[in-house]
Order: sequence, then C-alpha cells, then structure tokens
Amino acid sequence: MSILSFKDIGKEVVRIERKTINKLEECIDDNFDRACQLIFDCKGKIIIIGIGKSGHIGRKISATLTSTGTPSFFVHPVEASHGDLGIICDQDIILAISNSGETPEILNLLPFFKKNKITLICITSNPYSSIGKHADIHLCIKILQEACPFGLVPTTSTTATLIIGDALSIAVLTARRFTKSDFAIYHPGGMIGKKLLLLVRDLMNIGNDIPHIQKNASLREALIEITNKKLGMIVICDSDMNIDGIFTDGDLRRVFNTNIDLNNAKIADLMTIGGIRITQNMLAIEALKLMQTMHITSLLVTEKNKLIGVLHMNNLLQTGFL
Repeated sequence: MSILSFKDIGKEVVRIERKTINKLEECIDDNFDRACQLIFDCKGKIIIIGIGKSGHIGRKISATLTSTGTPSFFVHPVEASHGDLGIICDQDIILAISNSGETPEILNLLPFFKKNKITLICITSNPYSSIGKHADIHLCIKILQEACPFGLVPTTSTTATLIIGDALSIAVLTARRFTKSDFAIYHPGGMIGKKLLLLVRDLMNIGNDIPHIQKNASLREALIEITNKKLGMIVICDSDMNIDGIFTDGDLRRVFNTNIDLNNAKIADLMTIGGIRITQNMLAIEALKLMQTMHITSLLVTEKNKLIGVLHMNNLLQTGFL
C-alpha cells in the first residue's frame, strides 16, 4: 500500500470522527448539568467502571478527575463482582461507561448499586439501553459512525466518550475554582511539577557563587571574578550588596571596539547601570520567559535592592526546562 493511501485513510478517519465531535455539543444538556452538580457535591469518590476500550477511556477520565481535585478510582467490573465492590460506599457516585449500554459485567452490578442506594451516572450511545434505564442520569452520546471499515472497532465512540469525560472534569474543575497552585500540589513530578512548583530561590546561585565586585575594582579584577564564577557576568555592588550595575561578556566584547585603555580601566566606567531584577519567589518558568523576552542569560535576584542571588540560564538548563 502506498504512502498516499495511508494518508488518505488517516484523513478519512479524522473526517469521520470529526462529524461526531461536531455534534457532541448537542449532548451537553440538562442531564450533563445535573451530572456535573452531583460530581461537584459528591462527598465520596467517583468510581468509574467499564470493560475493554471503555475501560481504558474510564481510566483516563478517572485520572483527570483525580488530578483536578475530584477523588476518583477506576474499578474493573469483573473484579468488582469478585470482591472489589467493597471499595464502594454509599457516598460514592458510579460513572459507568458502555457504548452499547448492555455490557453484561456492568448489568450484573446494578442490583448492588440499587440496594445500597448508590448514585449511578452512565455514558452510552444507546438511548434505550438497559444501563441507561437504570441510571439516575444517562449521558447519551450520538455516534454517527465508527472510523473502521466494518463499523466495529471502537474509535469514534471512544473519542466522543473521552471528550464528554473531559467536559465533565473541566466543568467541575471550574466550579471548584481550581487554580494552577492547586494543580501543582497534585503534580510535583515531571515537567508539569517543575513549571508549577520550582521557584527562583530553588535554582539561583547564592553566597560565594555570586560573581560580584565593588565599583573601585579594575576591569582586570572583574574579569578574574567572571572567569572564576563561570556565569559570563558580574554584578557591581557595595559592601552591603546594594547593586550599582552589571557587566557581562557581551559588554566586554563591545569594550574591545572602543579606544578605552583596558589596562587602567575601572569597572565603574564600563558597567551597565541597574540590571534586570527579580524576586526569589518568582516561578522559575516565569524567569525563563523573562530571559527569552529580554534576550539575556542572567537575572539579578534582589531583596530591597540588595543582591541575594543570580539566576543564570544554565541553572534552568541543568534542571531540564529547555
């Protein structure tokens, strides 16, 4: 089969699934609103159940809910009927996923849910399904066509179900006034955790690692300090670390294009007044954005104009931001 044929088939899959996705907004009705309110008010957990591909989608929806402030577990229906029902309490809500709405393994659990008065929400594509009839809320999605040639492989249906799950999660997240800070609490690891949790103070150079010198120093003395501290810059400040200016390797290159007597030059005559300053409590990712915007490689970390640290692009590189 040619590459062109593969491309054509891939594009046809996208077109088929898009048709259903474009109709999904019609499924966001009063039942969806009620489902969101129940999830928002839930004092227990959101227990998601499903078999096969619906189970895989259920696991993802459960993970999204959990990571955004709504405790959730996925329970396999077969395992549930062999003892795992013990994890479910009367304050929980069941979210059952079944494209046909006739999954036997889920139907077998309905008597337990009814006997224990456990709220049941379901997502199916069959408005007349058995699970839908027994559910407190039925979220019925219209699947126009599965993307496979036989109309059998769960493709469009799983995509649509995942979108409805995302819609539930984000609607409830918004109602909870969930913030970036809240999100960071549940994501301390990986790049997400770094972006949301790492502060400048966690990465900056401090103490003897700060390249600094006083105004009366010579250019030669400043260059020795720059070389020793290996940040390609030096901060000019007084004995109390009050900042006067900054001198970088870029400034040095520009000096070579002047008629300045390098042997007798004072750093005070060559420095750039000021310097871009930040606080130690700034998010490291925000400091990186500032560097990129200003086209610089270092920032001065200050507290009431006193130098307490230097954040260099290398600090961010070593942490894996770039």
